[in-house]
Parts: sequence; C-alpha cells; structure tokens
Amino acid sequence: MAQDGDAVEQYIATYKELAIEEMIRTGVPASIKLAQGIHETDAGESVLVRKSNNHFGIKCKNTWTGESVTHDDDARGECFRKYEKAEDSYKDHSDFLKNSPRYASLFKLDPTDYKDWAWGLKKAGYATNPKYPQILIKIIEEYNLNDYTLIALGKKQDDSQIVAAAVTDIGNSDNQGENKVSTPVKNYPLGQFKINDTKVVFVKKGTSFLTIADTYDISLSRLFEFNDMQQQDIAETDQLIYLQRKRKTGNNEFHIVQPGETVYDIAQSEAIRLENLLSYNMLTVGQQPAICEKLFLQSKSTVTPRLTLKTDYNIYDNRSATKNQ
Repeated sequence: MAQDGDAVEQYIATYKELAIEEMIRTGVPASIKLAQGIHETDAGESVLVRKSNNHFGIKCKNTWTGESVTHDDDARGECFRKYEKAEDSYKDHSDFLKNSPRYASLFKLDPTDYKDWAWGLKKAGYATNPKYPQILIKIIEEYNLNDYTLIALGKKQDDSQIVAAAVTDIGNSDNQGENKVSTPVKNYPLGQFKINDTKVVFVKKGTSFLTIADTYDISLSRLFEFNDMQQQDIAETDQLIYLQRKRKTGNNEFHIVQPGETVYDIAQSEAIRLENLLSYNMLTVGQQPAICEKLFLQSKSTVTPRLTLKTDYNIYDNRSATKNQ
C-alpha cells in the first residue's frame, strides 16, 4: 500500500457519503467502493483520475458511448471512460457491477463480508493483479472502511455525517406556479435512523425500491404500504422511506405547513400515517392546506384548515397510494 496516509484519509472524507449513498441505491458495499477508489486512484492522486474523474479504472468496452481518454495500463494507449465529475464515476461503477451478469453472484453475499466481496471481484475478472483481493482487504481493515457499510445498513450511527434533503419546488398556488417556492432544507443522518420512533432511511433520487427492500429485508409490497405509496421502480425525488409502519399519531402535537409542503410530505416528515393525518384535520384526498396553517397530529381538529387554491399537486398524486378515483 503506497498511498500517503493523509491522502487516504482525505479521500475517505471526501467520498464516504457517495459510497454510502451508492450502497443504499445499488447494494455495492461502501467498504469495497472506497477501497477500490483509493487503490485505483492512488488516493485521488493518479494521472488517470486527474484527467478523467475515473475512480475505478473502468475501461471503455464496446458499450461505452461517452467521452474517453487514453492511458497506459495492461497495454499502451488503452481506452478509459471519462466522466464530468466524480459522482458520475461512482454511479457508473455501481451500475457496471449491478447490471453485469459477471458480478451477479457478488450481490448474493453478505455486504459486510468484504473479504468475500474482494475475492469475488477477482474471481469475476475485475482486475488482472493477482493480489487485488489482498490489497482491498488491507485498505478496508487499515482504515476501518467496513464502518461505512454498517452505516448504510443502519447498523452503525455516524453523527458527523449528514445528507441534505432535496429542496422540492412546487408552484405557488396563488399564481398557478409563476413564482416558485421551496421547502426548508432538512438534514438527515446517513443509514437507518428513527423519526417518531419509526425506522426510516433517507434515499436519493433514482434509488431502486427493490434494493431498499433487499437491503433491509422487507418485502417490496410492505415497503410501499409503509410509505403510503403506489408501486414504482425508483425514487422520483430525494425522500424519506420508512422501514416499518408509521404511527397513528405524531410525536409533535401540531405541524405548521411550510412553503411547498403537501399533505404527503408532512405525513412523511412527521412519521404519521397519511389516512390519520387527513382524518385529524378533516381533509379529503387532494386537498392541500395553505402555508402557515396548523395541522393536528395527535387529535382531531374542530375546523378544516384554510386550503390552497390549487388542490391537486402532481408530486402528491404520483407518490401517494391514496388517490381520487
């Protein structure tokens, strides 16, 4: 292992969140992802990564239609994929492994078993270096990279890491969307945590719901049921996804409606079942309370909240399983 220790620590600090997010999205262990990135890029200092943002040494192959660079590797002037930013490389690496039959057996392994994953990569032909598995294992153990796999699985908490929830833009109801407003940005821990004593994870747009279900050993149908959602393949926005049934009452007594929030958003942020939230506030499906209105989370309101002029946001209809028929 020739990389400078400080450079490795800096690489981990820079890319650990990406590795965790990609594990949640596709199932590639964060420990393996980081170890490969450290090794392939010489901790972010290699010539290839500097000119291509290619963190995993992925060659062009016949299917690549994006930009490329030439680099001497097993042979002179080989074609390597070029990316606009590191995040694109991380995502392409995950998809490269997840979608290739060569690596299908890896996803049947325990994601915390980094040794089996390292040897499995070599067996599947990922690298020509005969010592590739030992190199990855040494990096993982020296820098405790398996901790990031455990964080992604919700088995370990790292309070120093947070991800920002997406800012959702929804048209202002008073002028039919001419002026856009945004919900306040919220910070959520990486991996599994709890809201209102209910297990939940925060996932990025594009995350496969099947991957979430497999990672946390929940049936896909129950995952959608827990989140008052229609069946769909991937998350259409960055969002909270509950791993168990939400509560009938909220942890807070009230919720004040913020700009851009829908009833569905509020049910998710407060970990309360959508049907109960509607019932407590004498709302029907499709009705949206106006900004600054008070919604009751533990008991029935005596009045219906003031409503927006527009009562049928697409974001609510697209995600919620409770719809007008």
